[in-house]
Amino acid sequence: MRTEDGQIIQECLNGEPEAFGVLVDKYKEGIYAFVYAKLGNFRDAQDVTQEVFLKAYRDLHSLKRWESFAFWLYRIAYARCAELLRVKSKRIDLDFIEDQDSKIIDAPSLDYYREYQLSESVQDALDSLPEAYREVLMLHYFGGMNSNEIANALGTSPTAIRMRLSRARAQLKEEMITMIGTVFEEQKLRIGFTFHIVEAIKQIRIQPVSPKILPWGLSLATGIIVIFLNLGTSFNLPYTIGALSGSPLPGETKVLKTGEIPVDAIKVSNISVISNQRLNRNGLGSGLPNMQNALFMDPQADVGTWTKRADMPTARSIFFTSEVNGKIYAIGGYDGIKELSTVEEYDPMTDKWVKKADMPTSRIQFSGCAVNGKIYAIGGWRDENNIELSTVEEYDPIRDKWTKKANMLFGRQSFCASVVDGKIYAIGGWRLGVYISTVEEYDPEKDEWVKKADMPTARGCLITCTVNGKIYAIGGNAIGLPGKGKVLTNVEEYDPKKDEWVRKADMPAARMYLSGCAANGKVYAIGGLDKDYFAVSTVEAYDPETDTWMRKTDISIARDGLSTSVANGKIYAIGGSNGKNYFSIVEEYDPEASENVNFKGKLPTTWGEMRTAMSK
Repeated sequence: MRTEDGQIIQECLNGEPEAFGVLVDKYKEGIYAFVYAKLGNFRDAQDVTQEVFLKAYRDLHSLKRWESFAFWLYRIAYARCAELLRVKSKRIDLDFIEDQDSKIIDAPSLDYYREYQLSESVQDALDSLPEAYREVLMLHYFGGMNSNEIANALGTSPTAIRMRLSRARAQLKEEMITMIGTVFEEQKLRIGFTFHIVEAIKQIRIQPVSPKILPWGLSLATGIIVIFLNLGTSFNLPYTIGALSGSPLPGETKVLKTGEIPVDAIKVSNISVISNQRLNRNGLGSGLPNMQNALFMDPQADVGTWTKRADMPTARSIFFTSEVNGKIYAIGGYDGIKELSTVEEYDPMTDKWVKKADMPTSRIQFSGCAVNGKIYAIGGWRDENNIELSTVEEYDPIRDKWTKKANMLFGRQSFCASVVDGKIYAIGGWRLGVYISTVEEYDPEKDEWVKKADMPTARGCLITCTVNGKIYAIGGNAIGLPGKGKVLTNVEEYDPKKDEWVRKADMPAARMYLSGCAANGKVYAIGGLDKDYFAVSTVEAYDPETDTWMRKTDISIARDGLSTSVANGKIYAIGGSNGKNYFSIVEEYDPEASENVNFKGKLPTTWGEMRTAMSK
């Protein structure tokens, strides 16, 4: 199976050195953090990082398994660090000083002194922590890795990583945490790093290798874990995936710029790196209208945490939850054996679940909303009917009673519903063998359904959320059977007052069977299946006001078919499945607390900006 790295490597070996810039952008921050963790010196780390990529390109023909490029790259970095440390250990202090850049030693400026003192303070603070805590802080703040990526690198669980991060922060003063972020931002790789590497390797002739079919060898994740086992826990092992990349040649077509390499927004070349959680946590979607706004994705996950709460009594997936009077109601779904009618009430204040009256119609792939203290379960699927349902049933939590209501105009499954001004809007879904774009409006007061303007993109397995009177339809699946079509990044905004749709900035990572909710004026897209139909733990927040996306802290377990609700200002991610197991897990997230930390200087430097700066 040919990996994205393998495709890029073949381009390099076929005489296109510019393609190597994609790999540099993809791995440079991780290698830089890895090297600094060993050397403890930013300037040495920058030099060694450059040497690592030059050596990797020079020896590229010797790499037998292209899919293990990352593993091989970290081995080169480790070897160079070990060599440099051996040399330094044999020097006396004077020899070491004489080898330093005279500009550094002679720098008399107060700014340089303050910078040095600040870096020393940060290093002292890090040295005061236990090794395990220091590792996760380094990888998070300097390597730009989230808890799941750190867990993959260190061979432990995301929950354990979040606990270490929390305890590490507890041992440091708040101002020191801010200082760490500031120092690391100021010590990032210099602007033009990728450009200089690409220019340097153009002078290097490498031995070409004929195209080959990649064997199944060490995977990236396996390679990182093997490095960790070989080097011991004193090493940090980050890998940070860079931006979505297309043609390496600027000017070939109209381009969208990100990182330090151009992104072909019109045609996708055979070396493009597809954005998803497993490959690119900062990836972008398709180059369509408003797509450029996704450049404002925060490259670091925030410091918000997901807290484990009491499990839901019934493990299930593809169900829905709704909040009424501060309590959350989990309704219907699938437990791996049959469709459910089960209703369970969760009280976040007491962290307890209570069984309630069953829904009259057991079903899956349905949707629902709460209006005026009542919950409406709409549409869905039952195997015994072998047809999409148009059934609507109303639940009164106070009376614990269900009532039959007027059916939808069109039965469907895998759709989503949202509320604006007391009316429910059922959007998209799957009906009679095809995905549909149908939108229907339900008035609970009149108990009537009315057809509205179709959504531009026919799809199902999506999410819809309401912010400031407008509905945002996000992600999903299109073309083909559910689970076998094209997984989408599309975001479209619906204005019920105008009955009009508008295209907005794409979601960075294509997902279906995800869950979503609105909190603090933002839409949270949580979990789901990626383009390869693997369950993910990704959490991304969309801000309608700025039409931008930001990466948030991942949920602890990758899963799809989960449901989320907001109660008392907090988000609750509940249940779901990974294809083999059905979960009853409940996690709580405080979106307001996650907004409190904001380090500066996170926007990527574009290739165009860098070239302009260099020309001056």
